[in-house]
Amino acid sequence: MITKVAITGAGAISPVGLTSSESWNSIKNGKLGISNIKSFDSSNLSVHIAAEVEGFSPEEKLGKKDSKRLDRFSQFACVAAMEALEMSGLDTESLDMTRFSSIIGSGVGGIMTLSDQFEVMFNKGPERISPFLIPMMLPDMASGNVSMKLGLKGINYSPVSACATGTDAIGQAFDLIVKGDIDIAVAGGSEAAICPIAVAGFDSCRALSSNQDPESACRPFDKERDGFILGEGAGVLLLENYDHAIKRGANILAEVVGYGASSDAHHITQPSPGGEGAARAMNLALKRANLNSDEINYINAHGTSTPLNDKFETMSIKTVFGNDTKTPISSTKSMTGHLLGAAGGVEAVFCVMAIKDQVAPATINYKNPDEDCDLDYIPNQARDVKLDTVMSNSLGFGGHNASLILSKPS
Repeated sequence: MITKVAITGAGAISPVGLTSSESWNSIKNGKLGISNIKSFDSSNLSVHIAAEVEGFSPEEKLGKKDSKRLDRFSQFACVAAMEALEMSGLDTESLDMTRFSSIIGSGVGGIMTLSDQFEVMFNKGPERISPFLIPMMLPDMASGNVSMKLGLKGINYSPVSACATGTDAIGQAFDLIVKGDIDIAVAGGSEAAICPIAVAGFDSCRALSSNQDPESACRPFDKERDGFILGEGAGVLLLENYDHAIKRGANILAEVVGYGASSDAHHITQPSPGGEGAARAMNLALKRANLNSDEINYINAHGTSTPLNDKFETMSIKTVFGNDTKTPISSTKSMTGHLLGAAGGVEAVFCVMAIKDQVAPATINYKNPDEDCDLDYIPNQARDVKLDTVMSNSLGFGGHNASLILSKPS
């Protein structure tokens, strides 16, 4: 008998909202989350815009003491996981918590804390370094702190696969439930890397847009695209053994039905020519879900707004779905910016909400068609679409490719 996996909760913090519902309503309405950087003085940098989370107050959910001891990426992870758990309606008092896991990853971990503490060491000496530096900066602390906050005693770890991290975390939690190792998991990604060293670093490797107009800089699949916009946030799904969810009368939002992952083995930052690796990940997810490509009603693309990613991702979609595919595709990064390791988690949340509302979100800022990107990218306006099954793709530096398939509850 095949074990099915239900999604019974979702949590998100993003540049367009402090909860999953607020974020999704913004996405449906094409709200832009990109603006001039407010969290630090960027005057000595060449990049001055980002997709920041504004109005976030961790003390409200985590308390003052815990908030001070967590890097911002861990704060995001904890609050998003708490929202997902609350939405699920699970009574943790009645659960076997040794079968409840936390699988939440981060691409760069506590880079803000590390950057701040370098300044402390340089200006005040090593004796002034915080004893919380190491536990605040480690990437696994997104998952670890969620586990401690919620009392989760099952398998607990943090995948790190750059910008595919959130998708891999959900896929691996799906695998653990299918194998019978656990019954429930909170899974996704969290990231908080909008600080001078990260902005300068991504700019140095020519990944960021040189366009400093927040209204037009992030334009996935547009001919004038020239790089991504750095974002931050967290996206977490609560996955549950389907029979377990049915038995307790849970409100099932969607199901995870497929997951595929692959490696380009090509270049540290560039995708493999033709998107061959991404195509393999999509095909593996389809095989796992026992679906044909024409049964996918919508694709949430990685769509970073970089020249190579969008071109090669389009080619990979054509490889899997056919050169003349009419499957609607969009990049919600056009609104949120690129959340790095959190991107796949947040975009999976959007896919769940898309299925729930039967709405495919738009790619905003799409104005100039590119002959290399000639598919249906749902330009500028969300679309009512019959959504039974959707795909979400995430690709990362290091050649990581991951694809999830979600479906309506059966």
